[in-house]
Amino acid sequence: MPSHAKPSLEAGLVALKQGNYQTAIAQLEPIASSQSNATASLQAQVGLVMAYARIGEASKAIAISQNLIESNNPQVQEWAKRALEHLTKRKKRDQESKNVETGFVAFDNSTPASPPVTPPVTSTLEEQTKDQVIETKSDDTPPMVPLGRLKATVATPPPPLASASVPLSGFMGSVTRTQAKLFGVIYWRQAQRAKAWQPLRKPKLIPLRLLTAGTFIALFWVMREMLKLAFGFINQTLVKLPYLEPLQILYRDPTKLLLIVLVILIGVSPWLLDLLLANLYGQREFAKDVLNAHSREAVRVLQRCCQQRHWPLPKLRILPMAAPIILTYGSLPRNARIVVSQGLLEQLADDEIATIYATQLGHIAHWDFAVMSLLLLVTLPIHQLYQQVSEWGDKISGKIWRWPVTILASLIYGIWCLLTGTALWLSRLRLYYSDRVASEITGNPNALIRALLKIAIGIAADIQKQEQTSWQLESLNLLTPVSHQQSLSLGTIASNLSFESFLKWDTANPYRRWFTINNSHPLMGDRIERLCQIARHWHLDTELHFASVPSKVKRQSFLLQIAPWLGIPLGVLFASFVWLTWQLAFTLKFLNLKWIYEDWSFITGCLLIGFSIGTVMRINSFFPDIKPTTVQTDDYLPNLLSDPSTLPIDSVSVRLVGKLLGRQGTSNSLAQDLILQSSAGLVKLHHVSWLGQSVNHQDLIGRQIIVTGWFRRGATPWIDIQTLETQSGKTIHSPHPIWSTFLAVAAQAWGAYVFLTG
Repeated sequence: MPSHAKPSLEAGLVALKQGNYQTAIAQLEPIASSQSNATASLQAQVGLVMAYARIGEASKAIAISQNLIESNNPQVQEWAKRALEHLTKRKKRDQESKNVETGFVAFDNSTPASPPVTPPVTSTLEEQTKDQVIETKSDDTPPMVPLGRLKATVATPPPPLASASVPLSGFMGSVTRTQAKLFGVIYWRQAQRAKAWQPLRKPKLIPLRLLTAGTFIALFWVMREMLKLAFGFINQTLVKLPYLEPLQILYRDPTKLLLIVLVILIGVSPWLLDLLLANLYGQREFAKDVLNAHSREAVRVLQRCCQQRHWPLPKLRILPMAAPIILTYGSLPRNARIVVSQGLLEQLADDEIATIYATQLGHIAHWDFAVMSLLLLVTLPIHQLYQQVSEWGDKISGKIWRWPVTILASLIYGIWCLLTGTALWLSRLRLYYSDRVASEITGNPNALIRALLKIAIGIAADIQKQEQTSWQLESLNLLTPVSHQQSLSLGTIASNLSFESFLKWDTANPYRRWFTINNSHPLMGDRIERLCQIARHWHLDTELHFASVPSKVKRQSFLLQIAPWLGIPLGVLFASFVWLTWQLAFTLKFLNLKWIYEDWSFITGCLLIGFSIGTVMRINSFFPDIKPTTVQTDDYLPNLLSDPSTLPIDSVSVRLVGKLLGRQGTSNSLAQDLILQSSAGLVKLHHVSWLGQSVNHQDLIGRQIIVTGWFRRGATPWIDIQTLETQSGKTIHSPHPIWSTFLAVAAQAWGAYVFLTG
């Protein structure tokens, strides 16, 4: 390639990836028409097809595709044929969509439809191609770019960019990993689906049934206690106010009334949620014909499964969201609704959409969707109230008047978190069951693996584009197949680290499940490994290959990690020892402390003291001194993410440069939505405020910053901030060690007071 052409080609490809399509066209057109370098010309023409497709000039994209079909390169010919088919189909569908009243212009970004799916054993699916493929991240361009059969040296997903680049054969000529990053591509193995498969062993549904009932009970109990607390506060306030009397109705036990209301809400949840989602997020009906244009297999899966179970076809809905999500709500199979976002239809292939729809059928079959619908119906208005109060607080100019609104918004957010927390265990467990059902229905666990990873990539891309976590993602998170928090690093690390390397922690760390207690979704690696087991059971190659060697983690590290919580049972043992000692002293008439211990409240004091001691023991290891000589930078972040033997207690000092993302204003007063966008991907940030600082963390959102802190590898990787610095020299301190020390001292003092006074 001539020296003057290479920079223009790379500049055009970079502009294409960044979405600057006019710039890309201006850079690539001269190279495409040049005859001096055939390889560069072909690459430029491919880029022009993508750019013209994105800006809606399908005719020009079709013309270039027709020209590429005449190329002597077989890979280029194959890609051009698929691009031409895609563009022609899209152009025809755009014309037809004018007569379809859906309120959306649906873009088909899927691969050619898969053959019909028949029940297990008798399935006659045609074997899918084994060619290695590259999938673009763009929304409106031909999604799959065949590269031909690659050499064995690159049959597995690419290693981190830090390793030596490996040339790939194909229409792009010699393309290194770094060059591939310029194209914004991800390498997929495209593992096959089962042509015929035996049904899996029936799973034990008792744990899921018990947890579903337990979630309803937990939600009922939390709401009842909250109502009692609210009623008591209202009456106490009325008693203290002059000329007012307490309301006698608020003294009544709300148990029976609340139970009746919750049962009624379950019954009417489909229609109430229809209204809520339509008014809040623009949900509309979704015609089956439009779904068929995106995934014919998905329609066949829905029809076949509903016929086998004698269900009516679930009502289809769509949300105008770019983030790929799907959820199901209803009270009975006959009134179930399956809601999909526009982004999911555009970013997943035909068979992948079908497997995701099949997971929703699993939720309906197991009946866990009824309780989750109730939870969504209860929490969605509270989250909307939190959003409205936050927006109201942002409009208040005076800081004195803004503080009460900020406190109120934080209180409402805490209530929302408390209510959603009642369903965390059910939210995690039910996804394992739905994945199993989807695999058995479609015979395609590999497509489900790709779908889950692409959903994570799409959610992360949406967060990067909006530079914050949207209200929709946060409020609907509990019912989506992939969490927005676990998507942050997973969805942005692909260009620097293979999925297997990143997910190794999820599959190999022996203590990994202890760190999902407060997570709404199961570990992605553990989930994918179960799908790989199903694929191997059907003698299929798997989309991802995990090493079977478990990582070695010192037990002492884990015990130190949970030291504050270990202090609680140790406090119980200490209380038992104190009680035995007192009984012995009282029997021997040596000491009489009955006036202290007769109500057993001293046990609470012992628990607090034990928690305090455990916290103190952990502080030094959890927050070691950050030394400039040992601090790690952005280049080392992929290595930190790929280490399966680390725990959050293994604090790694880091100093990363990037852009601070997150919501601005009152809605982020607790710093619950702080994300660092670095060159290695997105990382969750934990920040605690400190009174008296002249600079607020919200003032830095959207700016380039330097984050210094402690990196922690858990179910969701995050960084505990020590300082946030701007290029202008402004610095915000996040006193995690000070707050931990304060918490330990407060627990110690409170425990001692209870222990001594009873």
